[in-house]
Amino acid sequence: MLIVHGLFGSARNWGAIQKRLAGRGRVVAVDMRNHGDSPWTASHTYPEMAADLAEVIRDEGGPMDVIGHSMGGKAAMALALTEPALVRRLVVADIAPVAYGHTQLPLVEAMRALDPGTVATRAEADRRLAVMVPDAATRAFLLQSLDLKAEPHRWRLNLPVLAAAMPDIVGFPEMAGVFEGPVLFLSGGTSGYVRPEHRDRIRALFPRARFARIKGAGHWLHAERPREFEETVRAFLA
Repeated sequence: MLIVHGLFGSARNWGAIQKRLAGRGRVVAVDMRNHGDSPWTASHTYPEMAADLAEVIRDEGGPMDVIGHSMGGKAAMALALTEPALVRRLVVADIAPVAYGHTQLPLVEAMRALDPGTVATRAEADRRLAVMVPDAATRAFLLQSLDLKAEPHRWRLNLPVLAAAMPDIVGFPEMAGVFEGPVLFLSGGTSGYVRPEHRDRIRALFPRARFARIKGAGHWLHAERPREFEETVRAFLA
């Protein structure tokens, strides 16, 4: 199984779920380009991210089941549409193959405004980030990418490239392929990312799509309801 995180995330966000799903076989969680410990590149598009994932799967001797959340879900969909032989089954967590009208640029700018070299502790970084990011849960998520063990301190995100690529990240490219394998679109019950009007587009690209929601979960459904997320994924893959 391959797990693909979302924007500003990392493989480490999925550690607990990765371990619990490992009973059914090897589970690989990756850092996407411009995130975590993966290479920083000058561009950040879904065809490029799909090619990155294809390289991982070939290295693992693929094909694999793939779970992707948000940006990672779009990358996983692009992979399934361009390299369908590499994907057995696909779980798309709280995202649709459509362009969204929102932007995450304010979060990028908030992180860029915080110079890691000027903070000594995570608590200090949290206090300073709160000026631009009032939600404590969002700050906690972003600060997982602040590396205070490195010298000098640094963000483990290529923030300038992610800012420049934001139209691509919130969008979705036109793709001609169709993935005929099983797909689960798993959404948070309180999230508005996967809407009824998206279903025609989803079924055009993924004719065997199934839909489920996790009650009480928002966009970060795997973090808010990890047990329910894991159980639903297990049931689908079985």
